[in-house]
Amino acid sequence: MVFLVALLLTGLARPGLATDPFITVASSTSTQNSGLFEHILSLFTATTGVEVRVIAVGTGQAIRLARRGDADVLFVHDLQAEQAFVADGFGVGRREVMYNDFVVVGPEGDPAAVSGMDDVVTAFARIAESQSVFISRGDDSGTNRAERRIWEAGGLDPESFTSWYREIGSGMGASLNMASTVGAYTLSDRGTWLSFKNRGDLKVLVAGDPRLSNQYGVTLVNPARFPHVKKDLGLAFMDWLTSRAGQEAIAGYRIDGQQLFFPNAVPNYTLDLE
Repeated sequence: MVFLVALLLTGLARPGLATDPFITVASSTSTQNSGLFEHILSLFTATTGVEVRVIAVGTGQAIRLARRGDADVLFVHDLQAEQAFVADGFGVGRREVMYNDFVVVGPEGDPAAVSGMDDVVTAFARIAESQSVFISRGDDSGTNRAERRIWEAGGLDPESFTSWYREIGSGMGASLNMASTVGAYTLSDRGTWLSFKNRGDLKVLVAGDPRLSNQYGVTLVNPARFPHVKKDLGLAFMDWLTSRAGQEAIAGYRIDGQQLFFPNAVPNYTLDLE
């Protein structure tokens, strides 16, 4: 399929592309809080003339919005949930876009003695054993779901934890702020951590475990189920994200010289929705 981005630029796109030039993207807070969207969306709009209106919430909430047809595109980071979204007929054409990783951050004093570990399951077990304060987002986000899977991999159930485990029901920035204030551990996506300013004595203590990999994908909300979905504009956005220009824009976003996201789109995606 010829990139719809190119069609937009040449004025040969399908009828309707230019009549309502914006799309709504339901996305995770990490893409917004990290500053990535501010960096890349202006480039997409400058190239295509299409505005992107982002609803930045936890991944679980973003998927629920998309399941109601309240977005044109879903851009989140929970592979299992994204696959279920497609399998249930709510989305089509999921594409991988980029990845980074999760990290365990905690106070410099490190009461659970996890610093330098690359086995996150064992690190979580030490935090639980020492009953060191742990801040959980508790918001059904992609990060929160990843955290729950880590506890479960170690045979631990957060529902049984006592007051040392604190679910705050908020986004990543609020969780990091709380962890900084009370000297607690938390799980963060690296992008938000690198952009976070109020670190106090928090440090990255655990990283490098393959189980901390954090893949992002973009999916078109199914226009066959929701006829109001802006199929062509949504595909234009997905085409751009996975094109060389979009992938270079993602790779080029850095804070203090550190790259926050690593593009890994498969070239030459095709999707026949005629």
